[in-house]
Amino acid sequence: MKSYDRLFIGGEWVEPSSSSVFDVVSPTTEELVGRVPEAQHADVDRAVAAARDAFDNGPWPRMTPTERGAVLTTVAESIRNDMQGISELISNEMGSPVSWGTLAQVLAPTMILDYYAGLSSTFAFDTVKDGLLGPVLVSKEPIGVVAAITPWNVPLFLACAKLAPALLSGSTVVFKPAPETPLDANVLAEIFADAGLPKGVLSVVPAGREVGEHLVNHPGVDKVSFTGSTAAGRKIGAACGANLKRVSLELGGKSAAILLNDVNLEESIPLLMPNAIMNNGEACISLTRILAPRDRYAEVTESLVEQVRAMKVGDALDPATEVGPLVAERQRDRVENYIRIGQEEGAKVAVGGGRPDGIDKGWFVEPTVFVDVDNSMRIAREEIFGPVLSVIPYDDDADAVRIANDSDYGLCGGVFTSDNDRGLGIARQVRTGTYMVNSNVPIDFASPFGGYKASGVGREFGEDGLELFLEKKTINLPAGYTPAV
Repeated sequence: MKSYDRLFIGGEWVEPSSSSVFDVVSPTTEELVGRVPEAQHADVDRAVAAARDAFDNGPWPRMTPTERGAVLTTVAESIRNDMQGISELISNEMGSPVSWGTLAQVLAPTMILDYYAGLSSTFAFDTVKDGLLGPVLVSKEPIGVVAAITPWNVPLFLACAKLAPALLSGSTVVFKPAPETPLDANVLAEIFADAGLPKGVLSVVPAGREVGEHLVNHPGVDKVSFTGSTAAGRKIGAACGANLKRVSLELGGKSAAILLNDVNLEESIPLLMPNAIMNNGEACISLTRILAPRDRYAEVTESLVEQVRAMKVGDALDPATEVGPLVAERQRDRVENYIRIGQEEGAKVAVGGGRPDGIDKGWFVEPTVFVDVDNSMRIAREEIFGPVLSVIPYDDDADAVRIANDSDYGLCGGVFTSDNDRGLGIARQVRTGTYMVNSNVPIDFASPFGGYKASGVGREFGEDGLELFLEKKTINLPAGYTPAV
């Protein structure tokens, strides 16, 4: 049981404005594992005011980038010093298998922090170039007060994906974690405070949708960075558009893995699986549509079913577990509803489809593979966010590309083939922001990540991720003057 009775606002632990709390329940045991105050409008107002004052008057935007980067380095080191403890905390919050979470939920955030700490000494915040009548200084300045809003599936990872570049820019942040995963957010706040982050630069306000809307629409916020569902992203984008407020959106996906007819299944299926049912299927980049050549459809299906049937389902804290429980009972209900829909639409369950035997508690769903799926079916078009795969037949390469692109989403994807040149040709035709050719690495922290179409607006990671939190200012200078940069 990890409980907090105060909110981290303006760099201090303060009394919340109400007695309302969020109870954090383990998806494995259904038992209470934590409690935090639920932030209200007044708490958000206080956090934004602190961020505004820290940006307008405090030292953080006026420190050098390398000084800010040093804080990120200290935070990364502190997280690494307690990787197992933080990984277990996140598993208790949302059910991610600790075997996967130690690397993806905890180590990966430190890699993001390290990348941006390193970028602090190489990124050109000021550039001088020749203009029409004299030199021009292009200065990249911090965007201001940032509202960072994240979901529950990879909570520390997404927090660092936003906080690291936002803070490196010199901006200040009001961070709203999901109600399901506020504990690791508060741990991160403690780590930042211990690392010497100045007062007011970071606040953490666990809250629900209504208070989140208040934060998005707050006149003191200059930029909203959101990761979550496409439906919520549309509303946030509309609100920011109405106020001409900067916004970036990393949204849903329904990514396709194309197995070409020359594929070596013994090599490619094990390479594919970590990105097909990762994090219990609760990942926007999951390759949940498996496109198989019609003349090898039975062979592909058999190989997939064999892999999925062998996956160990169980306690998220058991190192042997590969698939843990879903985050909440409502999420299990959602996934089970999609399994019913798939069967009603005519698809067949080749493996899974129910709840695992011998597990009496927890919000578990068996990893499931549907066959005889048409891309027009809802299970092939809508983001299920659970361990459910759809195997879709195709006729030739052009048909595979057509099916892959026949989606409202465009976040990720992959192709598996014995010919890398052929695979690259496919990659260039599929309209997604990230793609893998015979690879199981969907994200590179030094390269842009984001989506086409309904999968979002903007690119995180790499220099692009820092640019999201910078405004460009052009300063025209007199001829013969060379400024120091």
